[in-house]
Formats: sequence, structure tokens, C-alpha cells
Amino acid sequence: MLLCLVSSLVALSRLLMEIESFYLEKLIVCPELARNDFYITGESYAGHYIPAFAARVHRGNKAEDGIHINLKGFAIGNGLTDPAIQYKAYPDYALDMGLIKKTDYSLINKLVPVCEFAIKLCGTDGTISCMASYFVCNTIFASIIARAGGINYYDIRKKCEGSLCYDFSNMETFLNKKSVRDALGVGNIEFISCSPTMYQAMLVDWMRNLEVGIPALLEDGVKLLVYAGEYDLICNWLGNSRWVHAMQWSGQKEFVASPEVPFVVDGSEAGVLKTHGPLGFLKVHDAGHMVPMDQPKAALEMLKRWTKGSLAEGGKAEKLFAEM
Repeated sequence: MLLCLVSSLVALSRLLMEIESFYLEKLIVCPELARNDFYITGESYAGHYIPAFAARVHRGNKAEDGIHINLKGFAIGNGLTDPAIQYKAYPDYALDMGLIKKTDYSLINKLVPVCEFAIKLCGTDGTISCMASYFVCNTIFASIIARAGGINYYDIRKKCEGSLCYDFSNMETFLNKKSVRDALGVGNIEFISCSPTMYQAMLVDWMRNLEVGIPALLEDGVKLLVYAGEYDLICNWLGNSRWVHAMQWSGQKEFVASPEVPFVVDGSEAGVLKTHGPLGFLKVHDAGHMVPMDQPKAALEMLKRWTKGSLAEGGKAEKLFAEM
């Protein structure tokens, strides 16, 4: 058991090395790609390794360490980034969405201070105490699920069916095709939707705060977009909004004070957007944990506008028209 814990202490750093190695190999094979703008995106637990990978790339560029990667921005969808803030938001979100009663809220909220203390012991480095904080803090989530009656915690409008609440068999079949594996350069490694081995390896890193490396990226003009479907419980929009607003950087006050504008796609409001400088937060309507699956058109439009630097333009125009 101790060996497993010790080995998992380096899980995140090892993962970053693997991601970086994968991308650099692609640049060696296709050096013309190095001239392209580079954006990093991911969802869910990627709220941990996306900012960590972005920080690693940025440090390497500044130190002129190896191939320069033209990093322009990174995006996190319904991610877990700052657990102390996000776990505290669970009872509030559950009450607001009618998943628990007021009496339940009072009881569950009493677990929050214990969770916060456990996370402080965990810190930002990832230690064995982080494993303890994982089990302590997840009593909050488990208490909500026990009272919510079999909901899909990735989309509270649905019931949870199967071990992962979704059927990912088609995705597994596609990604395990030889032609796809060859295109990705992964050899004969089998893809599975959720690996127990990987899950266990990540537990020690789970409660780490990965927000700490983001401000330096923002200060150097690297863009960050945090987006979240409104019906996701496990990495809900409320917790994500709170850590984004609480993040300390030179533009924090301006971001907090900036107005919310509608994110408009094909003439309809697809979300609510808030931006300032390189930072943006988008609450996506009618979506759960996996925004691209639930709202593919809005998700595509979001990424297209964001990479072009025009994320807020549609909403501002719509708001101006409404006020005239």
C-alpha cells in the first residue's frame, strides 16, 4: 500500500511528461506545426493537468528550453481545479437546484469546515495527507447523492444508468480501431473509458489546488477560458465560477466588476459570459458535465470565437441591440 501511495505522488508530474513528450514527438515528425498557435483544452479532471501542462510549456518557452511551443491559451470545461472552493460550493449548488432540502443543507454544510481543514493539510504539492482529504471531503458529495435519489451527477436532469452513468462503448470501439491508434501513434495500447489504475494513481493529487500556477500565465497574456454546463453537479458551474472570481491576479477587480453578457449562437442565448483581458468564464445553458456532447454547436462556436479572440462579440452586440 505504501509503495502505491509513494508512486502516486508523482502521478501528475509523470502525466505532464507523457503529454509533453507526445506533443514534442509530433513536432519532430511535423516541424511545420511549431509555427501554429497552440491551445490546450480539456474537461473534468483535466482541470488539474491542463493548467499544470500550460504552466510547464510556458516555463519552457521563457527558459528557451527545447522547441518553442506557440502557447496562446488553455481552456477548462467543468473542471476540478481548486478543490477547497469547489467542494464548499456543493451544498449551495445542490440546494439551489432542488437536489436537497434546507434541513439537509444545514447538516451537509457542517462537513465543509472539516473538509477545508483537510485540504489545507494537503496543500499544493500532493502528499499522503491529500489521500485522507479526498475521503474526508467526498463525504459532502456522497451525502448529496444519497439524498438526491439516483441522479446522474454529470447531468442532474437524468438518472444514472450504468457504472459511469453513460454508455461509452461506441467511443471505446472507435478509439481502439487500428487506424485510429496508428493515427494517434499509441501503438497497441487499449483505450478504456475509465481506468481504475489511473484513478487510483490520481487520488493523491485530487485535492491539490492547481489554480496557483494560473495567474502567472494570465499576467503574460496567455488566455484562459473556463466553461461549465449548468446541470453538472460533480464539477458544477457555481464552484468553477467562485474559484475563477477568487483568483488573485492584476485584473481580478476588473474581472469581478465586468458585466455578464449573453453568449448568443444562431440568435439564441446559449450561455452567460463574463470576460476581462485574457480571462473568460462561460456558463453554458442546457448542458451537463460534457458540454460538447450536450451542446455541440455552442461548444464549437465557443472554441472558434475564443481562439479568434472574438468570444464576447456576439453577446455584446445582442445586449446593445436589446438596450436600443
